[in-house]
Amino acid sequence: MAIDYDRLKARQFADVEQAYSARDSILYALGIGLGADPLDPGQIRFLFEEDAGFATLPTQSVVMAGPGFWVREPDSGVTWQQVLHGEQRLAIHAPLPPEGVVIGRTRIEDIIDKGPGKGALIYVTREISDKATGQLLATSSSTTFARADGGFGGPSGPVKPVHTLPDRAPDLVDNVQTLPQAALIYRLSGDPNPLHANPAVAASAGFNAPILHGLCSYGVAGWSVLRSCCDGDPARLRRFDLRFSSPVYPGETLRTEIWRDGDQVSFRTSVPARDTIVLNNGLAVIAAPDPA
Repeated sequence: MAIDYDRLKARQFADVEQAYSARDSILYALGIGLGADPLDPGQIRFLFEEDAGFATLPTQSVVMAGPGFWVREPDSGVTWQQVLHGEQRLAIHAPLPPEGVVIGRTRIEDIIDKGPGKGALIYVTREISDKATGQLLATSSSTTFARADGGFGGPSGPVKPVHTLPDRAPDLVDNVQTLPQAALIYRLSGDPNPLHANPAVAASAGFNAPILHGLCSYGVAGWSVLRSCCDGDPARLRRFDLRFSSPVYPGETLRTEIWRDGDQVSFRTSVPARDTIVLNNGLAVIAAPDPA
């Protein structure tokens, strides 16, 4: 079944209500790798609910109130076995409370036909709001690369541009050693895909071992930028966009190179041991510190 452009673009998603607790926020932070230094107050504030500054990591919004793996539904027309998470963008309008109830509203922005044998791009946006107040907390936008589904007769553009990194040496470099069990922890935040847990499934997909979730690597890069450019203050990170370039294996060290230009931060992340860029074209927007 091929993609039907009009039908897919008009696809309706029911609002998703998600209640979460401080335990869920702590579990997300542990999955990203915080707690490696149990004496670091900058990490403990995201891990201990009795801390005076207890808060969520700003990237946590990307796992909240989503519609699930909807491309697997037969009427989508998408060959779900061949999809990749190509890009992730996040606009942060207000800090996500450490616990509460949120509503996710998802829509398909557009589907780009790259042509026969070249795949398709599906642009999806989700707005996450606080149920109690109605406040818009974050807008999560993703690009799904449907590798096997080009040539359905849809529009060939416009394609969303990606951020260009500065042509100079990075201003900062931050390294994070991921845990060997990182994927097994992170999957408890809402992505149970066996590719990240079952060695046989990973082998059938061509990997030597289960790989780390792309959004886990995304969160690791977010932590690097947060502690390097925001003094660890989650309220200062307002935007976080990137392109996924290559998979990561749990236990690998992720090195994030950072360029600072006013309130704009450019970044990319690599696995030095394999000399491989895994996250590219990164753009973060940083707010000034609260004068109070």
